[in-house]
Amino acid sequence: MKAARFHGPGDIRIDDVPEPKVGPGQVKVDVEWCGICGTDLHEYLEGPIFIPPKGSPHPLTGEEMPVVMGHEFAGVVSEVGAGVTNVKEGDRVAVEPYDVCGECSACTIGRYNICRKLGFVGLDGQQGGFAEKCVVGARWAHPLGDIPTDLGALVEPLAVAYHAVRLSGIKPGDTAAVFGSGPIGLVTTAALKAAGASKVFVVEPAAVRKAKAPGAGADEVLDPTEVNVPDAIRDLTGGAGADVSFECAGVDAVLGSAVASVRPGGTVVNVAIWGHKAEFAVNELVFSEINLIGTLAYCGDHPATIGLLQDKKVDATQFITGRIALDDLVSKGFTELIDNKEENVKILVTPKDLV
Repeated sequence: MKAARFHGPGDIRIDDVPEPKVGPGQVKVDVEWCGICGTDLHEYLEGPIFIPPKGSPHPLTGEEMPVVMGHEFAGVVSEVGAGVTNVKEGDRVAVEPYDVCGECSACTIGRYNICRKLGFVGLDGQQGGFAEKCVVGARWAHPLGDIPTDLGALVEPLAVAYHAVRLSGIKPGDTAAVFGSGPIGLVTTAALKAAGASKVFVVEPAAVRKAKAPGAGADEVLDPTEVNVPDAIRDLTGGAGADVSFECAGVDAVLGSAVASVRPGGTVVNVAIWGHKAEFAVNELVFSEINLIGTLAYCGDHPATIGLLQDKKVDATQFITGRIALDDLVSKGFTELIDNKEENVKILVTPKDLV
């Protein structure tokens, strides 16, 4: 079967690989759609980062590059292994793309998303969504019901946002600020509105990305090159500041602004994966007793995220900005996102024939 594998920076190939076999407790998914994630782009440009390099196999899969990529995917179950009861052949499913040990201190308290040996399907071995078929543990296959698989491929990034919003402790009627209107910032905005936020302020300097924010649910869009963002947010909240803010950019100045924009005793959620050590004035946390928390991916959030789509609380269709064939992954997917990142949110890839 065809699969896109990472062989090194700038080197992703469509290879012919053996079709995976199903074992007990596993399911085989015929992949229909898989989104290209910012993490995939970082691997392509600068990797291996999460991908295990040659000579350093992943502790759970025992595999090393070249690996099959793609972790934001959905498809149809084509085979189930012994003991599987949560899904059946023919079910549409979204995959929660984890490999976890189940034994470490994080796993034993149910926080498997911070497993000490954490791996991601599509980054740690020969299973991934940029392929015709993929085998995963049945626990990671979440039924979509009547949701089509193109929207199912958006469940993974939406679950990232849902998890971040859940950890923030936001309550219906609270106000929120989202710093960054890229893919994660946009889905975080949508998740906040679905959670009942009364006002969501999106902070973004790029014109194209600013234009996308209202469709995701932004009540106000603030350009940091035009206004003092913390002052503007206080003006919009009766002098208090936002109840919560979300750092979705991974930029020192943005983190500082996110901290300065919340009310005393408020919460700042860091969603971004940083490429460098952050520098900001920690006393800004101390003097206002602000909570700064980190969030990673998702943990038990896929069913509720699917529920948001089923109940039409989030319009995910707006985030799809392109559909391409697997053979065109690099030329029409990775290159397009690198060269025109502001124009795109999510490009979906299919191993099937486009119609």
